[in-house]
Amino acid sequence: MTAPYFFGYGSLVNTATHNYGGARPAQLRGWRRAWVHTDLREVAFLSAVPCRDSVIDGLIAEVPAADWAALDEREFAYERLPASDRVQHGLAGTPEVSVYAVAPGQQKGVTDRHPILLSYLDVVLQGYLRVFGEAGLQGFVATTDGWDAPVLNDRAAPRYPRHQVVTAAERKLFDELIDSTGARRVVSGAC
Repeated sequence: MTAPYFFGYGSLVNTATHNYGGARPAQLRGWRRAWVHTDLREVAFLSAVPCRDSVIDGLIAEVPAADWAALDEREFAYERLPASDRVQHGLAGTPEVSVYAVAPGQQKGVTDRHPILLSYLDVVLQGYLRVFGEAGLQGFVATTDGWDAPVLNDRAAPRYPRHQVVTAAERKLFDELIDSTGARRVVSGAC
């Protein structure tokens, strides 16, 4: 039996944050990304939200032996939803593909008390840069809602548990991209 796959559209695009094999670019039709907050996490994070005419780039990767436990634990604030019929991936056959998304009734607006962590955003952008190049970074911004959310600069002391080292060139590129969205930067004591 073929292993199932997950579709990642945020930090899971950065393969340095997980050990799932068979990662390859894919697209999810009928969804967009949005910055959300829930009572389950202190900070904002990305979720997929239904949007009939949208397509988002991401990665699929295998979940060996359909052992979802570790991934479900990592993605605890999300529901795992079937997405096989909405994911374009280039694999032979029709493998099972799931996507993690916050239930619409659980999504709340992002506030100064629940900012986007820059260390999380760096991980996401680094993944997109490595997989899709600079055009992929632009595509990520264009297909993500909620850039009016505050971004907490925690690079000096990263709060995101799977943070990655970003190079000076990546940092410059990411900062310019974030600035282009109009996102408001805040410092640690401001939240």
